[in-house]
Order: sequence, then structure tokens, then C-alpha cells
Amino acid sequence: MLLVLTSLILIMLVLLHKGRGGGLSDMFGGGVSSSLGGSSVAEKNLDRFTVAMGVLWFATVIGLGLLTAYS
Repeated sequence: MLLVLTSLILIMLVLLHKGRGGGLSDMFGGGVSSSLGGSSVAEKNLDRFTVAMGVLWFATVIGLGLLTAYS
């Protein structure tokens, strides 16, 4: 159940990222860039959430693999 939930959230977060020509993140304020030429705060937070969810997904996969190997 946890693997399915993290997978769906990870798919949603990846789809929210801005691609070459814009993305779904523009709908949620990701299109507002700072004047310093860097990424917007919304895009940086989206990156952090995506990486954190990816780590959680990976840990879930490893945990399930260990459970099936030792049971």
C-alpha cells in the first residue's frame, strides 16, 4: 500500500516539474521566476519534495525486497 501511494505521489510531482516549454507547475506559481536568474522558490521546493519522495519510494522498495527475502 505504501509503495502504491508513494509511486502515485512521485508521478504527480514529476509531472508538475517545468519542462522545456513550461509545465503544470506554471499553474501553481512555478512560472514566477526571481530576477536573479535562478529557479523560483516554488520550483526549488518542488525539487526538494520530489527528491524526498524519491528517497522514500526507494527505501520502500528496498524494505519490501528485504521483507520478501527473509520471510
